Amino acid sequence: MDKTLHIVGGGMAGSEAAWQAANRGLDVVIHEMRPKVKTFAHRTGNLGEMVCSNSFRSDDHEQNAVGQLHWEMLQAGGLIMQTAHAHRLPAGGALAVDRDPFAQAVTDALTSHPNIRISNEEIDTLPDSGQWIFATGPLTSDALGRAIAAETGTEALAFFDAIAPIVYADTIDMSIAWRQSRYDKGETEAEQKAYINCPMTRDQYEAFIDALLAADKTEFHEGETAGYFDGCLPIEVMAERGRETLRHGPMKPVGLTNPHAPDVKPHAVVQLRRDNALGTLYNIVGFQTKMKYGAQKAVFNMIPGLIDAQFARLGGIHRNTFLNAPTLLDAQMRLRSRPNIRFAGQITGVEGYVESAAMGLVAGRMAAAEILGQVLPTVPQDSAHGALIHHITGGAEAKTFQPMNVNFGLFRPVDGLKGGRRGRKDRYKAYTDRAKAAWSSWLGAQTLDETAAE
Repeated sequence: MDKTLHIVGGGMAGSEAAWQAANRGLDVVIHEMRPKVKTFAHRTGNLGEMVCSNSFRSDDHEQNAVGQLHWEMLQAGGLIMQTAHAHRLPAGGALAVDRDPFAQAVTDALTSHPNIRISNEEIDTLPDSGQWIFATGPLTSDALGRAIAAETGTEALAFFDAIAPIVYADTIDMSIAWRQSRYDKGETEAEQKAYINCPMTRDQYEAFIDALLAADKTEFHEGETAGYFDGCLPIEVMAERGRETLRHGPMKPVGLTNPHAPDVKPHAVVQLRRDNALGTLYNIVGFQTKMKYGAQKAVFNMIPGLIDAQFARLGGIHRNTFLNAPTLLDAQMRLRSRPNIRFAGQITGVEGYVESAAMGLVAGRMAAAEILGQVLPTVPQDSAHGALIHHITGGAEAKTFQPMNVNFGLFRPVDGLKGGRRGRKDRYKAYTDRAKAAWSSWLGAQTLDETAAE
């Protein structure tokens, strides 16, 4: 019996799916077109390359849904999460990583695995035979996108994704800026000072908004409409929603005290987060943008502390496609019209590195069980993984389906808990306690099945 699993795409989802399947005895071929075929956003041919933020977001597995997803992936021996913890950077309560060593470590782990082979040929059709996982993410090639659209009978849904600029740390004016995590969050001094903060007065903020709104921006091709995922809006789009929007979003001034002027409360604050272990690069948090390069430099150099800043990378925007998963995928993440094909990652309608890797983890296990003739227990809906799968394969309203981060709104309510803000802490803890028990039980059942099979 052929025990080969083919995985298209070597990002977070494809890398995790390969790791999970290979560790269950399958021969895995990762079809990653890079570096032979390049994309707009990638810089290398490494697997698991981070093209936007370097953060996996909150690592709090008691009060945060994405932190619970971290925990579940670690318990399942997830490659992405283990590697992230090995290359983490101080970032308050967030799990940020040194992106280049992280991707190199993911690549080394997969290329050295005896059951994994890498092919750098582009796949542009949907195969009729064999077991496949398509995890091509937001940068699915045009040819493959057309093949998927032809098979599903409708054009793939699309929105636009933006990336934030990265600044050289030694060009930040620290006589104006200061180091501090919001509310001094973090257990160590390094974590409590993980962010660089640039303060703005009211006049500076208003001038910044004016320049942002007037700046030259990337134009879309005729016939394209700009649908954005709300969790990754370009800052100029946020500003267009109201002049105060940024002050209540990425530029909120709360939880911070400027040591250069401790008695003066900033009207707004721009935060930068460390992007590499050396501390030589910082990305501007929440500053995804579609401004043209010249405009970016002019506008961002208006920020106090960044007047002479130099950029290692400017922001940009790219097309991001995803399936209407509730109508196209079954509960095993298989394409209903071609059950030999599974999808995983952002193309399924989840958003974020963590969510993408999580869907790769379960898709890899599902495919391995099917190929090996095993019965994989249903992923429990009360786990963070299960809540996401349920959402994308039937829980969401198909007519209004849009990409979704993991959040407690996807979890089934816990009976007997008070609602409202006062009861939120207890409610979130109840969600994560229940999720841990459900996930541990699911993993334990697979261990028993594998032992019995031997």
